[in-house]
Amino acid sequence: MNDRAVNLLEQYDVEILKTRKGRGALLCDTPEGCLIFKEYSGNPHSDAMERLQLQDRLLKHLQKEDEVRVEQILPNKEGELFVTDHDGVRYILKTYTEGRECNINERRECLEAVRVLAKLHTHMELPAAEAGSTEHSGFLFRPGMEYGKRNRELKRVRNYLKKRSQKTWFEIYLQQNFDPFLEQALVLSEEWQKYEDLYPAEGNRAQNVTYCHGDYQYHNLFYTDAGWFVANFEKCIADDPVRDLYLFLRKLLEKSNWSVVLGRELLEAYEELRPLSAFSRIDLYYRLAYPEKFWKIINFYYNSGKAWIPGRNLEKLEKVVEQESEKQAFLDAVFRNHF
Repeated sequence: MNDRAVNLLEQYDVEILKTRKGRGALLCDTPEGCLIFKEYSGNPHSDAMERLQLQDRLLKHLQKEDEVRVEQILPNKEGELFVTDHDGVRYILKTYTEGRECNINERRECLEAVRVLAKLHTHMELPAAEAGSTEHSGFLFRPGMEYGKRNRELKRVRNYLKKRSQKTWFEIYLQQNFDPFLEQALVLSEEWQKYEDLYPAEGNRAQNVTYCHGDYQYHNLFYTDAGWFVANFEKCIADDPVRDLYLFLRKLLEKSNWSVVLGRELLEAYEELRPLSAFSRIDLYYRLAYPEKFWKIINFYYNSGKAWIPGRNLEKLEKVVEQESEKQAFLDAVFRNHF
């Protein structure tokens, strides 16, 4: 973080004793504890102030409930939630606690992490009047709509590969394995759309809006002397909280070759505190079943330079292909055989 950004701290009514460089941020020691000053990484496609105000209301609501320790945004001397440098870059100052990230190689900590998530989700509702404008108060993420966009991108890439005369090893391997994943994506999207059309009407949404963290993973979950601390709510979004559970599960399951035992334990740990509705379980199934990792690799490839393709991309693609049978076995054992 450059010196110009550091000077922005003068706009806050905070006594800074010492500053230290963190990962893409500045850690600030104060008499009241540690703070973190960082570039605002919220959704760039919506109004930053409105997004931050929503995030601030949600964090204050969670702090009031006092069941899960979460960060808080500190306003500057003018009462604003961010400051801006000469280049228009926005920065925010938040409470912080130093600890270690959740160890995803430790089964016990993973189970604790999903219990923390269940507790968090218990209080992730705001009255519609506090949720902000209609842009942020509805269920913005519709899996069927999002998957439709991804499927169109997959089709574009497949057509691009067919027309490309000289192919790299990555592109050859990708083309050889493309059609099964595309067919899977199309079938799942069509099935999911039928369920999504059955989503309960506006009844509950008129009174309360449910949010999720938006990026619940081990990088944003810290273990401290005082217990667990959840950070980085910049991607919070109105959606079924199963969105967070899906992200956390997928990352762990990919690392464990889609272990049926681990997946069941994680789901059971979450549902001990917050049982999933029938619709949320179906939602979770389709999010896990959709070939998201394959789409991510395609998205990165298609939107990057083609002159040189990192070898790591091929390794990731090979792993997705190799794990597909384990993934389908997991979905059969945990979901399909119980519908």
